Amino acid sequence: MSKIVDLTMPLREGMRGVTFEQAKTVEREGWNARNLHLYSHAGTHMDAQLHFAAGPGTIDKTPLERCMGPAWVIRLEDIADKELITVGHLGEVSEKFLPGDSLLLSTRWSRHVDSPEHYRDNFPRIAENLAHWCVDRKVNILGVEPPSVADVNNKEELTRIHMILLSADITIVEGLTNLDTLTQDKVFFVAAPLKIENGDGCPCRAFAFDGVSAGQIPLP
Repeated sequence: MSKIVDLTMPLREGMRGVTFEQAKTVEREGWNARNLHLYSHAGTHMDAQLHFAAGPGTIDKTPLERCMGPAWVIRLEDIADKELITVGHLGEVSEKFLPGDSLLLSTRWSRHVDSPEHYRDNFPRIAENLAHWCVDRKVNILGVEPPSVADVNNKEELTRIHMILLSADITIVEGLTNLDTLTQDKVFFVAAPLKIENGDGCPCRAFAFDGVSAGQIPLP
């Protein structure tokens, strides 16, 4: 039986880069509305090339077909803190992978989101050999649960890994959750960002069709 699985972290007041301000109320103006102050890479979000000056790509110019597609779920729930995720972690998927497929790395790291320092400072990240493999295999989307694909406290690593991926026009989605609830090894994944003009990144709604083959969903 197929189902849609929400892979998006709720944007909550107090999260890094998230504050809400009440702008209108039913009692005062007749309706409720808030001003949303969002860091462009808060919560579950997508990176554009502009984020690291890796090319001309911006969120509003990202083709919709680059925001969705068949994706392999790599189950790494037992991975250690700060461990480098290498090509070896892909197992048999490294042989089955087709150009244009995507990768979703399930590490259950989102369970640490309420411990901000641990969530941000100790996550497993993408090794350089895996980044180059993604380029060589023409990965469409690389999706991870931590807030970044590389160590945010190491500027050299952070820049190097993002540049390898983004300069090859690989779509990066970070801050995913619930990947461990997917039952299939291959799903149809969607990450839909707001169409922000000249956006370097944007929170997005990410979800997967679990139990649906890519052939059942028409794409251009």
